[in-house]
Amino acid sequence: MTDPWLLPTAAPGQTPVRVMTIAGSDSGGGAGIQADLRTFALLGLHGTVALTAATVQNSLGVTGFHEIPPEVVAAQVRSVVSDIGVSAAKTGMLASAPIITAVTEVCTELGIGGNGAIPLVVDPVCASMHGDRLLALEALDTLRERLFPLATVVTPNLDEVRLLTGVEVTDPASQRDAARALYDLGPKWVLVKGGHLRSSAQSPDLLFDGSEFGEFTHERIDTGHDHGAGDTLAAATVCALAHGYPVPDAITFAKRWVTCGLQAAYPLGAGHGPVNPLWRVAGP
Repeated sequence: MTDPWLLPTAAPGQTPVRVMTIAGSDSGGGAGIQADLRTFALLGLHGTVALTAATVQNSLGVTGFHEIPPEVVAAQVRSVVSDIGVSAAKTGMLASAPIITAVTEVCTELGIGGNGAIPLVVDPVCASMHGDRLLALEALDTLRERLFPLATVVTPNLDEVRLLTGVEVTDPASQRDAARALYDLGPKWVLVKGGHLRSSAQSPDLLFDGSEFGEFTHERIDTGHDHGAGDTLAAATVCALAHGYPVPDAITFAKRWVTCGLQAAYPLGAGHGPVNPLWRVAGP
């Protein structure tokens, strides 16, 4: 790749690299599968979907959601992978323990994550940016015990870190403690995102592979429009992994992508607007 802002794209008429998002729908279009598909398309990949839940939300928050039956979630994954194929996959909102279990089982069956050939990014969505719960509390153990060991990389924000590990990240030392605690749950790599560390002038993300730490920082973007930032980062990571990037290089690419999206974020409705991958249309 000669341009660090782009990934290779297929020639017209040729099949692009395929990726999958296993996640919930955001009716406001800023996060969830909508954010994933926007990033997939603008990076030149063909996105496929296994829908886990339909949320009722807008720029002000989530007022409800309806879960898809676990067997239907698994069937979507199986149907796509057996025919279309995917080079990498990600999870987002999984909503409940039965859905997490179904996703874990079908991913294991199809070689997604774990020792399989298809990388899996687990974005452990527990709550919306407004604090609205998107994962049942009793599902946290299933997430930790069943899905995390399959993950190529997990990408929690600091609120999710606290729910998953009990570690309150307030500085670099506690961020490293959190990374170690998350790594002990079984993923190959851990990315502890620092976007919610509001006391820092930087947005410090920390990558850990069980032995070495890698730091990815950028000056904090002064915007209140950051809906879907976590989804967008995970989606860009999946795209880079699908092209064969090593995890650290995939995170470097994704960090750059989401930073540009934050710089171009726009207002929407009466609340928080979305991260904007449409910056790609005008170029960096």
